[in-house]
Amino acid sequence: MSACHAQGRVAVAAVIDRGGHLLSLQRDDRVGPHNTDAAIKKAFTALSTKTPSRIFAENARKNPESNNLNTIDSLLLIGGGVPVKVGDEVIGAIGVGGAGGSVFDEACALEAIDKVLGTAK
Repeated sequence: MSACHAQGRVAVAAVIDRGGHLLSLQRDDRVGPHNTDAAIKKAFTALSTKTPSRIFAENARKNPESNNLNTIDSLLLIGGGVPVKVGDEVIGAIGVGGAGGSVFDEACALEAIDKVLGTAK
């Protein structure tokens, strides 16, 4: 949450482990309740696909055979979910919602990962 707050944003942040289990969930009071479910699904999408949910959503829109992916209840084809990696291994994911759009959601998630793991290049 501090990553979003540092950007002057409020949000919901969900952290899941490599098995898709919710480890942590924090929500600012001024964020709509629908963003909680969105943050969890963004994290699950990033974990399941080992890809940021924004990239996965873009790729799915480009591929006609992927049109039905939006019918899978546990996936959310929108930016804001980022896999957490140590080396090449995905160990979990962070999903952020309610920060003012998927670009801001993803930026919060990336900054949070960098604060914890120091992954910025």
